[in-house]
Amino acid sequence: MSSQPPAFGSPPPPAAQQQAGVAQTVGASLRQLLDSLSREQRRNQELLSSLGFALRSYTNLNRFLELVPLVASRLVGAEGAVLVVFHSDGRLWREQLQVSAPGRATELLRQLAMLEDRQLAIEAGEEEVAQRLDQHLGRLLKDQLFFGTSVVARNRQRGRLYVFSAREALCWSDVHRRHLQLVADLTGVALESEALVQDRRLHERLDRQLSTGAEIQAQLLPDHCPVIEGVELAARCRPAFQVGGDYYDFIPTRPQLVGRGREQGRWALVMGDVMGKGVPASLLMTLLRGMLRAEVLSGLPPDRILHDLNQLAQEDLAHSHRFVTLFYSDYDPRTRLLRYANAAHNPPLIWRRQRNSVDRLDAPGLLIGLQPDADYGCEQLVLEPGDVLLYYTDGVTEATGFSGERFDEERLMRALQSACRSGIGAQGILDQLFGRLDRFVGPDHHLEDDASMVVLKVREEVALPALPN
Repeated sequence: MSSQPPAFGSPPPPAAQQQAGVAQTVGASLRQLLDSLSREQRRNQELLSSLGFALRSYTNLNRFLELVPLVASRLVGAEGAVLVVFHSDGRLWREQLQVSAPGRATELLRQLAMLEDRQLAIEAGEEEVAQRLDQHLGRLLKDQLFFGTSVVARNRQRGRLYVFSAREALCWSDVHRRHLQLVADLTGVALESEALVQDRRLHERLDRQLSTGAEIQAQLLPDHCPVIEGVELAARCRPAFQVGGDYYDFIPTRPQLVGRGREQGRWALVMGDVMGKGVPASLLMTLLRGMLRAEVLSGLPPDRILHDLNQLAQEDLAHSHRFVTLFYSDYDPRTRLLRYANAAHNPPLIWRRQRNSVDRLDAPGLLIGLQPDADYGCEQLVLEPGDVLLYYTDGVTEATGFSGERFDEERLMRALQSACRSGIGAQGILDQLFGRLDRFVGPDHHLEDDASMVVLKVREEVALPALPN
Protein backbone atom coordinates (compact mmCIF):
# COMPACT_ATOMS: atom_id res chain seq x y z
CA MET A 1 0.00 0.00 0.00
CA SER A 2 1.57 3.22 -1.11
CA SER A 3 2.03 5.98 1.40
CA GLN A 4 0.02 9.11 0.90
CA PRO A 5 1.46 12.57 1.39
CA PRO A 6 0.25 14.31 4.50
CA ALA A 7 -2.84 16.33 4.10
CA PHE A 8 -2.56 20.09 3.81
CA GLY A 9 -2.30 21.68 7.21
CA SER A 10 -1.29 18.55 9.06
CA PRO A 11 1.82 18.67 11.39
CA PRO A 12 5.24 17.66 9.90
CA PRO A 13 6.71 14.31 10.77
CA PRO A 14 9.03 14.14 13.84
CA ALA A 15 12.29 14.11 11.76
CA ALA A 16 11.41 17.34 10.02
CA GLN A 17 10.49 18.93 13.33
CA GLN A 18 13.87 17.95 14.76
CA GLN A 19 15.74 19.40 11.76
CA ALA A 20 13.79 22.65 12.03
CA GLY A 21 14.59 22.87 15.72
CA VAL A 22 18.30 22.33 15.08
CA ALA A 23 18.25 25.04 12.42
CA GLN A 24 16.55 27.43 14.78
CA THR A 25 19.09 26.66 17.52
CA VAL A 26 22.05 27.18 15.14
CA GLY A 27 20.54 30.43 13.89
CA ALA A 28 20.01 31.64 17.43
CA SER A 29 23.58 30.71 18.36
CA LEU A 30 24.94 32.53 15.34
CA ARG A 31 22.88 35.59 16.19
CA GLN A 32 24.18 35.46 19.76
CA LEU A 33 27.73 35.06 18.51
CA LEU A 34 27.35 37.97 16.11
CA ASP A 35 25.77 40.06 18.83
CA SER A 36 28.63 39.16 21.15
CA LEU A 37 31.22 40.00 18.52
CA SER A 38 29.42 43.23 17.76
CA ARG A 39 29.34 44.16 21.45
CA GLU A 40 33.03 43.29 21.80
CA GLN A 41 33.84 45.30 18.73
CA ARG A 42 31.89 48.29 20.04
CA ARG A 43 33.57 47.90 23.42
CA ASN A 44 37.01 47.82 21.81
CA GLN A 45 36.16 50.85 19.70
CA GLU A 46 35.00 52.71 22.78
CA LEU A 47 38.20 51.79 24.64
CA LEU A 48 40.39 52.97 21.79
CA SER A 49 38.27 56.11 21.35
CA SER A 50 38.63 56.91 25.04
CA LEU A 51 42.40 56.53 24.75
CA GLY A 52 42.43 58.75 21.66
CA PHE A 53 40.33 61.34 23.47
CA ALA A 54 42.74 61.27 26.39
CA LEU A 55 45.68 61.70 24.01
CA ARG A 56 44.30 64.90 22.51
CA SER A 57 42.72 66.25 25.70
CA TYR A 58 45.10 65.54 28.57
CA THR A 59 47.88 68.03 29.17
CA ASN A 60 49.31 65.84 31.93
CA LEU A 61 51.36 62.94 30.55
CA ASN A 62 51.02 60.96 33.77
CA ARG A 63 47.21 60.92 33.54
CA PHE A 64 47.37 59.53 30.00
CA LEU A 65 49.95 56.87 30.86
CA GLU A 66 47.79 55.68 33.76
CA LEU A 67 45.09 54.73 31.24
CA VAL A 68 47.41 52.80 28.93
CA PRO A 69 47.76 49.48 30.87
CA LEU A 70 44.07 49.57 31.83
CA VAL A 71 42.92 49.92 28.21
CA ALA A 72 45.48 47.38 26.97
CA SER A 73 44.38 44.69 29.44
CA ARG A 74 40.69 45.16 28.64
CA LEU A 75 41.25 45.15 24.88
CA VAL A 76 42.85 41.70 24.93
CA GLY A 77 40.98 40.29 27.92
CA ALA A 78 44.11 40.02 30.07
CA GLU A 79 44.28 40.04 33.87
CA GLY A 80 46.79 42.89 33.92
CA ALA A 81 49.20 45.06 31.95
CA VAL A 82 52.52 46.78 32.58
CA LEU A 83 53.91 49.92 30.90
CA VAL A 84 57.65 50.56 31.19
CA VAL A 85 58.87 53.91 29.84
CA PHE A 86 62.41 55.13 29.09
CA HIS A 87 63.86 58.62 29.12
CA SER A 88 65.08 59.96 25.79
CA ASP A 89 68.64 58.90 26.73
CA GLY A 90 67.53 55.30 27.42
CA ARG A 91 67.37 55.46 31.22
CA LEU A 92 64.42 53.86 32.99
CA TRP A 93 61.74 56.49 33.72
CA ARG A 94 60.77 55.22 37.17
CA GLU A 95 58.27 58.00 37.85
CA GLN A 96 56.18 56.87 34.88
CA LEU A 97 56.01 53.12 35.54
CA GLN A 98 52.36 52.06 35.23
CA VAL A 99 50.71 48.75 36.21
CA SER A 100 47.14 47.53 35.95
CA ALA A 101 46.99 44.34 38.00
CA PRO A 102 44.51 44.00 40.89
CA GLY A 103 46.21 42.80 44.03
CA ARG A 104 49.78 42.89 42.73
CA ALA A 105 50.27 46.36 41.23
CA THR A 106 52.17 47.72 44.25
CA GLU A 107 54.65 44.84 44.35
CA LEU A 108 55.23 44.91 40.59
CA LEU A 109 55.90 48.66 40.66
CA ARG A 110 58.33 48.25 43.55
CA GLN A 111 60.23 45.43 41.83
CA LEU A 112 60.41 47.29 38.51
CA ALA A 113 61.57 50.50 40.16
CA MET A 114 64.45 48.59 41.77
CA LEU A 115 65.78 47.64 38.34
CA GLU A 116 69.08 49.47 37.77
CA ASP A 117 69.91 51.11 34.45
CA ARG A 118 73.13 49.12 34.13
CA GLN A 119 71.09 45.91 34.22
CA LEU A 120 69.34 46.99 31.03
CA ALA A 121 72.66 47.35 29.15
CA ILE A 122 71.61 50.58 27.44
CA GLU A 123 74.87 50.82 25.57
CA ALA A 124 74.25 47.41 23.94
CA GLY A 125 71.30 48.69 21.87
CA GLU A 126 67.52 48.63 21.88
CA GLU A 127 67.15 44.91 21.13
CA GLU A 128 69.31 43.98 24.08
CA VAL A 129 67.37 46.34 26.36
CA ALA A 130 64.04 44.81 25.28
CA GLN A 131 65.35 41.27 25.76
CA ARG A 132 66.67 41.98 29.26
CA LEU A 133 63.47 43.73 30.26
CA ASP A 134 61.42 40.78 29.01
CA GLN A 135 63.55 38.40 31.06
CA HIS A 136 63.21 40.53 34.18
CA LEU A 137 59.42 40.76 33.83
CA GLY A 138 59.22 37.01 33.24
CA ARG A 139 60.95 36.40 36.57
CA LEU A 140 58.52 38.78 38.31
CA LEU A 141 55.39 37.22 36.76
CA LYS A 142 56.59 33.64 37.27
CA ASP A 143 53.79 31.32 36.09
CA GLN A 144 51.93 34.01 34.14
CA LEU A 145 51.77 34.06 30.37
CA PHE A 146 52.73 37.50 29.00
CA PHE A 147 53.15 39.23 25.67
CA GLY A 148 54.96 42.52 25.00
CA THR A 149 55.63 45.06 22.29
CA SER A 150 57.85 48.12 22.02
CA VAL A 151 56.70 51.71 22.38
CA VAL A 152 58.41 53.56 19.53
CA ALA A 153 58.68 57.30 18.81
CA ARG A 154 60.67 58.61 15.84
CA ASN A 155 62.20 55.17 15.26
CA ARG A 156 63.53 55.07 18.82
CA GLN A 157 62.40 52.66 21.51
CA ARG A 158 60.82 54.65 24.33
CA GLY A 159 59.38 51.75 26.35
CA ARG A 160 57.67 48.35 26.46
CA LEU A 161 53.99 47.50 26.92
CA TYR A 162 53.04 44.07 28.35
CA VAL A 163 49.81 42.19 29.01
CA PHE A 164 49.67 39.04 31.15
CA SER A 165 47.27 36.42 32.50
CA ALA A 166 47.23 32.86 33.79
CA ARG A 167 48.11 30.47 30.97
CA GLU A 168 44.66 28.99 30.66
CA ALA A 169 42.94 32.40 30.80
CA LEU A 170 44.67 34.19 27.91
CA CYS A 171 43.92 33.38 24.29
CA TRP A 172 46.38 35.35 22.19
CA SER A 173 45.34 36.16 18.62
CA ASP A 174 46.50 38.31 15.75
CA VAL A 175 43.70 40.79 16.54
CA HIS A 176 44.99 41.06 20.10
CA ARG A 177 48.49 41.69 18.80
CA ARG A 178 47.27 44.50 16.56
CA HIS A 179 45.25 46.06 19.37
CA LEU A 180 48.23 45.98 21.73
CA GLN A 181 50.47 47.53 19.07
CA LEU A 182 47.94 50.27 18.46
CA VAL A 183 47.91 51.18 22.14
CA ALA A 184 51.73 51.15 22.15
CA ASP A 185 51.80 53.45 19.10
CA LEU A 186 49.42 55.92 20.75
CA THR A 187 51.68 55.86 23.80
CA GLY A 188 54.66 56.67 21.59
CA VAL A 189 52.77 59.65 20.16
CA ALA A 190 52.04 60.87 23.71
CA LEU A 191 55.69 60.59 24.74
CA GLU A 192 56.86 62.41 21.63
CA SER A 193 54.27 65.15 22.15
CA GLU A 194 55.45 65.60 25.72
CA ALA A 195 59.07 65.84 24.52
CA LEU A 196 58.08 68.50 21.99
CA VAL A 197 56.20 70.45 24.66
CA GLN A 198 59.23 70.34 26.96
CA ASP A 199 61.52 71.44 24.13
CA ARG A 200 59.19 74.33 23.32
CA ARG A 201 59.12 75.42 26.96
CA LEU A 202 62.91 75.22 27.11
CA HIS A 203 63.21 77.32 23.96
CA GLU A 204 60.74 79.84 25.37
CA ARG A 205 62.83 80.16 28.53
CA LEU A 206 66.00 80.53 26.46
CA ASP A 207 64.31 83.11 24.25
CA ARG A 208 63.33 85.11 27.33
CA GLN A 209 66.90 84.88 28.63
CA LEU A 210 68.30 85.84 25.25
CA SER A 211 65.92 88.78 25.03
CA THR A 212 67.05 89.93 28.45
CA GLY A 213 70.69 89.44 27.44
CA ALA A 214 70.12 91.36 24.22
CA GLU A 215 68.57 94.24 26.17
CA ILE A 216 71.52 94.30 28.59
CA GLN A 217 74.06 94.16 25.76
CA ALA A 218 72.24 96.90 23.87
CA GLN A 219 72.47 99.06 26.97
CA LEU A 220 76.21 98.33 27.30
CA LEU A 221 77.01 99.27 23.71
CA PRO A 222 76.90 103.04 23.12
CA ASP A 223 73.40 104.07 22.04
CA HIS A 224 74.89 107.06 20.22
CA CYS A 225 78.31 108.28 19.20
CA PRO A 226 79.88 111.02 21.31
CA VAL A 227 80.67 114.51 20.06
CA ILE A 228 84.43 114.81 19.54
CA GLU A 229 85.79 118.01 18.13
CA GLY A 230 86.85 117.82 14.50
CA VAL A 231 85.57 114.31 13.70
CA GLU A 232 82.40 112.46 12.69
CA LEU A 233 81.58 109.06 14.18
CA ALA A 234 79.18 106.28 13.14
CA ALA A 235 78.89 102.78 14.60
CA ARG A 236 76.76 99.65 14.26
CA CYS A 237 76.78 96.11 15.66
CA ARG A 238 74.82 93.35 13.95
CA PRO A 239 74.90 90.17 16.09
CA ALA A 240 74.50 86.78 14.42
CA PHE A 241 72.32 85.74 17.36
CA GLN A 242 70.25 87.87 19.72
CA VAL A 243 73.39 88.48 21.75
CA GLY A 244 76.99 88.29 20.65
CA GLY A 245 80.62 88.79 21.57
CA ASP A 246 81.40 91.91 19.54
CA TYR A 247 82.18 95.07 21.47
CA TYR A 248 82.98 98.66 20.64
CA ASP A 249 83.16 101.66 22.92
CA PHE A 250 83.99 105.35 23.13
CA ILE A 251 85.48 106.20 26.53
CA PRO A 252 86.56 109.67 27.68
CA THR A 253 89.93 109.47 29.38
CA ARG A 254 88.90 112.40 31.60
CA PRO A 255 85.19 111.80 32.30
CA GLN A 256 85.07 114.68 34.78
CA LEU A 257 85.23 117.17 31.91
CA VAL A 258 81.97 118.53 30.49
CA GLY A 259 80.90 120.59 27.53
CA ARG A 260 83.58 121.80 25.15
CA GLY A 261 86.34 120.57 27.42
CA ARG A 262 84.98 117.04 27.07
CA GLU A 263 84.77 117.39 23.27
CA GLN A 264 88.41 118.52 23.11
CA GLY A 265 89.69 115.89 25.54
CA ARG A 266 91.39 112.63 24.62
CA TRP A 267 89.03 109.76 23.85
CA ALA A 268 89.60 105.99 23.80
CA LEU A 269 88.16 104.18 20.79
CA VAL A 270 87.94 100.41 21.25
CA MET A 271 86.89 97.45 19.12
CA GLY A 272 86.92 93.88 20.47
CA ASP A 273 85.62 90.38 19.89
CA VAL A 274 85.27 87.36 22.18
CA MET A 275 85.99 84.05 20.47
CA GLY A 276 82.55 82.45 20.36
CA LYS A 277 78.96 83.57 20.03
CA GLY A 278 75.81 83.82 22.09
CA VAL A 279 75.31 84.37 25.80
CA PRO A 280 78.75 83.16 27.08
CA ALA A 281 80.60 85.49 24.71
CA SER A 282 78.31 88.37 25.65
CA LEU A 283 78.86 87.83 29.38
CA LEU A 284 82.62 87.74 28.96
CA MET A 285 82.63 90.89 26.90
CA THR A 286 80.51 92.59 29.55
CA LEU A 287 83.14 91.62 32.13
CA LEU A 288 85.99 92.92 29.94
CA ARG A 289 84.14 96.17 29.35
CA GLY A 290 84.06 96.92 33.07
CA MET A 291 87.75 96.13 33.48
CA LEU A 292 88.73 98.20 30.44
CA ARG A 293 86.77 101.27 31.52
CA ALA A 294 88.54 101.18 34.87
CA GLU A 295 91.92 100.92 33.13
CA VAL A 296 91.22 103.87 30.83
CA LEU A 297 90.96 106.16 33.86
CA SER A 298 94.61 105.44 34.66
CA GLY A 299 95.69 107.60 31.69
CA LEU A 300 98.31 105.04 30.63
CA PRO A 301 99.30 104.62 26.97
CA PRO A 302 97.53 101.94 24.90
CA ASP A 303 100.20 99.26 25.24
CA ARG A 304 100.21 99.50 29.05
CA ILE A 305 96.41 99.38 29.18
CA LEU A 306 96.32 96.15 27.14
CA HIS A 307 99.10 94.69 29.27
CA ASP A 308 97.23 95.38 32.52
CA LEU A 309 93.89 94.25 31.09
CA ASN A 310 95.45 90.96 29.98
CA GLN A 311 96.72 90.28 33.49
CA LEU A 312 93.42 91.20 35.13
CA ALA A 313 91.38 88.96 32.81
CA GLN A 314 93.63 85.88 32.95
CA GLU A 315 91.71 83.92 35.56
CA ASP A 316 88.23 84.60 34.17
CA LEU A 317 89.21 83.78 30.60
CA ALA A 318 91.10 80.65 31.66
CA HIS A 319 87.95 79.26 33.32
CA SER A 320 85.86 79.95 30.25
CA HIS A 321 88.46 78.57 27.77
CA ARG A 322 87.97 81.64 25.59
CA PHE A 323 90.20 84.46 24.36
CA VAL A 324 89.58 88.04 23.35
CA THR A 325 90.91 90.12 20.48
CA LEU A 326 90.98 93.85 21.18
CA PHE A 327 92.16 96.94 19.34
CA TYR A 328 92.66 99.88 21.67
CA SER A 329 93.36 103.43 20.51
CA ASP A 330 93.14 106.93 21.93
CA TYR A 331 92.63 110.12 19.93
CA ASP A 332 93.54 113.70 20.85
CA PRO A 333 91.34 116.15 18.89
CA ARG A 334 93.71 119.08 19.50
CA THR A 335 96.68 117.41 17.82
CA ARG A 336 94.80 114.78 15.78
CA LEU A 337 97.24 112.24 17.20
CA LEU A 338 96.04 108.64 17.25
CA ARG A 339 97.92 106.17 19.47
CA TYR A 340 97.05 102.49 19.29
CA ALA A 341 97.91 98.96 20.41
CA ASN A 342 96.52 95.68 19.14
CA ALA A 343 95.77 92.38 20.90
CA ALA A 344 95.55 90.29 17.71
CA HIS A 345 92.37 92.00 16.47
CA ASN A 346 91.64 92.72 12.82
CA PRO A 347 93.78 95.77 12.01
CA PRO A 348 91.61 98.83 11.33
CA LEU A 349 91.77 100.38 7.87
CA ILE A 350 92.64 104.00 7.19
CA TRP A 351 91.85 105.88 3.99
CA ARG A 352 94.29 108.72 3.37
CA ARG A 353 92.51 111.48 1.50
CA GLN A 354 95.64 113.10 0.09
CA ARG A 355 96.92 109.86 -1.42
CA ASN A 356 93.52 108.19 -2.03
CA SER A 357 94.91 104.95 -0.59
CA VAL A 358 93.85 102.48 2.09
CA ASP A 359 96.35 101.16 4.64
CA ARG A 360 96.22 98.88 7.67
CA LEU A 361 96.88 99.98 11.25
CA ASP A 362 98.59 97.21 13.18
CA ALA A 363 100.87 96.66 16.14
CA PRO A 364 102.35 93.47 17.65
CA GLY A 365 100.48 91.76 20.47
CA LEU A 366 98.89 88.48 21.61
CA LEU A 367 95.28 87.65 22.38
CA ILE A 368 93.92 88.79 25.72
CA GLY A 369 93.97 85.78 28.05
CA LEU A 370 96.56 83.74 26.16
CA GLN A 371 99.69 84.49 28.24
CA PRO A 372 99.86 86.39 31.52
CA ASP A 373 103.15 88.12 30.69
CA ALA A 374 102.30 89.20 27.13
CA ASP A 375 103.76 92.49 25.86
CA TYR A 376 102.11 94.84 23.39
CA GLY A 377 103.55 97.32 20.94
CA CYS A 378 102.38 100.92 20.65
CA GLU A 379 102.18 102.89 17.40
CA GLN A 380 100.93 106.37 16.54
CA LEU A 381 100.11 108.61 13.59
CA VAL A 382 98.58 112.00 12.91
CA LEU A 383 95.27 112.03 11.04
CA GLU A 384 94.81 114.60 8.29
CA PRO A 385 91.60 116.41 7.31
CA GLY A 386 89.36 114.11 5.28
CA ASP A 387 91.03 110.90 6.50
CA VAL A 388 88.69 108.02 7.37
CA LEU A 389 89.37 105.29 9.92
CA LEU A 390 87.41 102.00 9.91
CA TYR A 391 87.34 99.65 12.90
CA TYR A 392 85.66 96.27 12.28
CA THR A 393 85.35 92.69 13.55
CA ASP A 394 86.07 89.45 11.69
CA GLY A 395 82.35 88.83 11.18
CA VAL A 396 82.61 91.36 8.34
CA THR A 397 85.56 89.92 6.40
CA GLU A 398 84.63 86.28 7.09
CA ALA A 399 81.02 86.63 5.93
CA THR A 400 80.30 84.15 3.13
CA GLY A 401 78.29 84.79 0.00
CA PHE A 402 75.97 82.40 -1.85
CA SER A 403 78.96 80.95 -3.70
CA GLY A 404 80.82 80.17 -0.47
CA GLU A 405 83.43 82.87 -1.07
CA ARG A 406 84.38 85.14 1.84
CA PHE A 407 83.96 88.89 1.84
CA ASP A 408 87.68 89.19 2.87
CA GLU A 409 89.81 92.22 3.73
CA GLU A 410 90.68 93.09 0.14
CA ARG A 411 87.04 93.50 -0.82
CA LEU A 412 86.42 95.59 2.31
CA MET A 413 89.33 97.87 1.42
CA ARG A 414 87.93 98.46 -2.07
CA ALA A 415 84.45 99.13 -0.66
CA LEU A 416 85.91 101.61 1.86
CA GLN A 417 87.92 103.43 -0.80
CA SER A 418 84.86 103.71 -3.05
CA ALA A 419 82.69 105.07 -0.23
CA CYS A 420 85.30 107.57 0.96
CA ARG A 421 85.95 108.98 -2.54
CA SER A 422 82.27 109.90 -2.83
CA GLY A 423 82.78 112.57 -0.16
CA ILE A 424 79.92 111.45 2.11
CA GLY A 425 80.02 111.63 5.92
CA ALA A 426 80.79 108.91 8.45
CA GLN A 427 77.22 107.64 8.65
CA GLY A 428 76.92 107.47 4.88
CA ILE A 429 80.17 105.51 4.65
CA LEU A 430 78.92 103.07 7.31
CA ASP A 431 75.61 102.58 5.50
CA GLN A 432 77.37 101.94 2.20
CA LEU A 433 79.70 99.35 3.76
CA PHE A 434 76.85 97.43 5.39
CA GLY A 435 74.86 97.68 2.16
CA ARG A 436 77.77 96.23 0.22
CA LEU A 437 78.10 93.42 2.80
CA ASP A 438 74.37 92.62 2.62
CA ARG A 439 74.44 92.41 -1.17
CA PHE A 440 77.41 90.07 -1.00
CA VAL A 441 75.80 87.74 1.56
CA GLY A 442 72.45 87.79 -0.25
CA PRO A 443 68.90 88.42 0.93
CA ASP A 444 68.21 84.76 1.77
CA HIS A 445 71.27 84.28 3.98
CA HIS A 446 72.26 85.46 7.42
CA LEU A 447 75.60 86.37 8.89
CA GLU A 448 77.27 83.43 10.61
CA ASP A 449 79.17 85.66 13.04
CA ASP A 450 78.64 89.01 14.72
CA ALA A 451 79.57 91.92 12.45
CA SER A 452 80.47 95.35 13.83
CA MET A 453 81.94 98.49 12.23
CA VAL A 454 82.90 101.92 13.52
CA VAL A 455 83.75 104.77 11.13
CA LEU A 456 85.71 107.85 12.19
CA LYS A 457 86.11 110.65 9.66
CA VAL A 458 88.22 113.75 10.24
CA ARG A 459 86.31 116.79 9.07
CA GLU A 460 87.84 118.57 6.11
CA GLU A 461 89.15 122.09 6.81
CA VAL A 462 87.38 124.91 5.10
CA ALA A 463 89.80 126.91 2.92
CA LEU A 464 88.96 130.65 3.04
CA PRO A 465 89.55 132.69 -0.19
CA ALA A 466 92.56 135.01 -0.17
CA LEU A 467 91.76 138.69 0.37
CA PRO A 468 92.97 141.21 -2.32
CA ASN A 469 95.88 143.50 -1.43
